[in-house]
Amino acid sequence: MVRLFVGVTRPLPAVLDAFRTGGGVPYEAYGADFREGMADGSRQESQLFIDDEFPRTLPDLHARLQADPPARVADLGCGAGWAGIAIARTYPKATVDGFDLDAASVELASRNVAEAGLEHRVRIVHQDAGDPKLAGRYDLVMASACVHDTPQPVAMLRTMRRLAGETGVVLVTEPKAEERFMDPANNREVERNYYNFSVLHCLPVGMIEQPSAATGTMMRPDILRGYAREAGFHGVEVLPIADEWNAAYRLLI
Repeated sequence: MVRLFVGVTRPLPAVLDAFRTGGGVPYEAYGADFREGMADGSRQESQLFIDDEFPRTLPDLHARLQADPPARVADLGCGAGWAGIAIARTYPKATVDGFDLDAASVELASRNVAEAGLEHRVRIVHQDAGDPKLAGRYDLVMASACVHDTPQPVAMLRTMRRLAGETGVVLVTEPKAEERFMDPANNREVERNYYNFSVLHCLPVGMIEQPSAATGTMMRPDILRGYAREAGFHGVEVLPIADEWNAAYRLLI
């Protein structure tokens, strides 16, 4: 967390300029402390979510990942690759393709996969998650805490919808945002933390391309529902996971 907080404040002059001009700040400007601090924070989180919540909240997916023929998984915006590594460890038959636009993250993820000894089942690719040229058919298409960062979330969700076909599962995890702003029932500590993060990082990063949806960290469920409808999904199911800080959504095909 210390590395993450150091990294998120690194480009403050650029963030100030972005708010004055309506521009953005590239992800690369936040440097290794941010990138690796974020990765370290998600490492255990990813493994626990897959081990605990897949069998409980996604039993059909849990069964498919154990079955033959081996399941294929696409991890869009894979970052350091920990979610794909966790899936490969938990489900020894599954193969994972991880995609990320940030070259340094791709390098970090590739190193993590190699150190885990999973190069034969986890492949990391330097490619934009919203690229219409992204091809293939997958049993699970997932995006972990990154849809809110992209300038064009609908384009990313359209790619996920296409890669899942008619039978795949589309799973999005995001920072937890309740249905309404400042509802008395909301966890104020979570909201304050994420709004700080949104101002310092997620919104500036999401504004780097124009036009931009300018979503920010607090992508409330109804915002995601709107993006999902536009991308061709029939609905969004909020999964009942036991987590104060994170939310999980199954997008219905």
